[in-house]
Amino acid sequence: MLRGEFPDAGEQSPEELLTAYGTVLAETVETVGVEEIVAETGLDQATVTAFADGDIADRTLDEAVAVLATGPNRPDADALQAEAQDILLMGMTTAVMDVESLASGIDDELEPKEIQQKIEGRYPVTLAEYALLHSHIEGEKR
Repeated sequence: MLRGEFPDAGEQSPEELLTAYGTVLAETVETVGVEEIVAETGLDQATVTAFADGDIADRTLDEAVAVLATGPNRPDADALQAEAQDILLMGMTTAVMDVESLASGIDDELEPKEIQQKIEGRYPVTLAEYALLHSHIEGEKR
């Protein structure tokens, strides 16, 4: 989700990477506070509390970047969203991978068209899906 924040993403399983995301998000909630994040983002309290508790697998990337953007010294949510998408797109370029090979590499858990739409931000991506894609792409880089 953040460039340089997960340098060993390709060496981690999607589950481990998801846990790492959860740690960063929970730290942000702890630092900023649930009420402040609710006020700044418009997310409901249950959603922000889920981030605080590390219950993030079904939360979306949009929600996660909204939370992260409230943290001190973080860019705004749009910049974070663009960076998260760029990490996947540039990773695919470096790994010389298209959406069909990516789908195959993740055992067709997502269809190629669905992957493309999610990576491009045209369809919501859950953090579990993002971790799956991020882990696989980084692991395939040459």
